[in-house]
Amino acid sequence: MRSIWKGSLGFGLVSIPVKLYSAVQTSTLDLDMLDARDHERIRYQRVNEKTHKEVPYDKIVRGYKMDDDYIIVEEADFEAAAPEKSKVIEIESFVDIGDVNPMFYETSYYTEPDTKNNKAYALLLQALKKSGKAGLARFVLRSTESLCIVHPVDNVLVVTRIRFGQEIRDTSELNIADDVNVSKKELDVGLALINQYAEDFDVSKFKDEYNDELLKIIKAKSKGKRATIKKLKPHKTKSNDLYDQLMESLKSKKGA
Repeated sequence: MRSIWKGSLGFGLVSIPVKLYSAVQTSTLDLDMLDARDHERIRYQRVNEKTHKEVPYDKIVRGYKMDDDYIIVEEADFEAAAPEKSKVIEIESFVDIGDVNPMFYETSYYTEPDTKNNKAYALLLQALKKSGKAGLARFVLRSTESLCIVHPVDNVLVVTRIRFGQEIRDTSELNIADDVNVSKKELDVGLALINQYAEDFDVSKFKDEYNDELLKIIKAKSKGKRATIKKLKPHKTKSNDLYDQLMESLKSKKGA
């Protein structure tokens, strides 16, 4: 792994020099875009809108349009906007991790202390584990301010970027009734069905099977074979009544 950020993790007057490493990787197949006529690769070019000529990467700058002109924004400007945040993940408060709605989660990064036996790092890790809390912090990554939580995973402190509140859309525009009558017996069977399917979370049981199947099809096509398209077989219930469907689901699970 290669670090993507270097700075410090701070709580109170304690400062821990750390590096960030991406904790996630994609599992999707790397497919190239091709010209259908000759199967040559299509490449994206950075083209000047006026001259229609390609622009070298080192000549590209970023700008903010104000009135009819652009104001060029340089790296120094980003750091000047929040110099302390560009180098520090400052924990501002501690919260119950269960209170963070999963809708807010974005992506996670492993933290690594500058020395293997860093006592402050170990202290924060153990304290978060024992308290069941997570640190709520802000920091700047790739010129963008991010909100994050700092939480323990095994023997590592993990920084997980989360969305700001204004990034979550309001639900008021959705056409959902709030006065649908659900009977007690329907609710009881629904709860029984949930309890019957309940188990401890074990993500290792789930694999990205879609991409495995797609790769099999690609390999078969490379040998001149045609893909076999599987037909969906929708599960039909004997009744349109919600209670009957729930009861049938319970029996089906028991017989599995």
